[in-house]
Amino acid sequence: MIASAGGVEAMSRVLSGLPASLPAAVLIAVHISPDKTSHLVQILARRTRLPVHTAQDRVLLQPGVALVVPPGRHLLVTSEARIGLIDTGALPPSRPSADLLLSTLAVTCGPRSLAVVMTGLGHDGQAGVRAIAHCGGTVLAQDEASAAYTAMPAAAVATGTVRETLPLDDLAAAIVTHATRASR
Repeated sequence: MIASAGGVEAMSRVLSGLPASLPAAVLIAVHISPDKTSHLVQILARRTRLPVHTAQDRVLLQPGVALVVPPGRHLLVTSEARIGLIDTGALPPSRPSADLLLSTLAVTCGPRSLAVVMTGLGHDGQAGVRAIAHCGGTVLAQDEASAAYTAMPAAAVATGTVRETLPLDDLAAAIVTHATRASR
């Protein structure tokens, strides 16, 4: 799941609808300044049945666990389905980069991969959703009516790769459906 402006509330609402038995790992990237202390893990952990942790380098992806990209790092998914964290550097692009996360997820997980693009400014994620679709995965986007900021989901929709554009409160059910099908 990726988001920017308005992302904490959006992520909270979606995560609250996910069961503890979700048969997929959840990777969470919310744009945040690398010099800020983030309380996102603690905030989200209070709002979901899933365990929520800060992503750690080389950790294996596990079903039913949500991992938050830490400030100042980009998250990659390695060929062994492990987390790879790299420093973001001093200059933008967006941090953490949704494009890097989604592109590596696409290559590693192929048709099992799911990108969920939610509220935010800018166009980070456009290349990543193209990679997800190219590798046979699924792309969902939050609809304009329920997004606090529409630029990121609109940028995803503009790629022509979004399978469904859904209200925020329908995203959790769509994630569960995809994860259940992909785990079979």
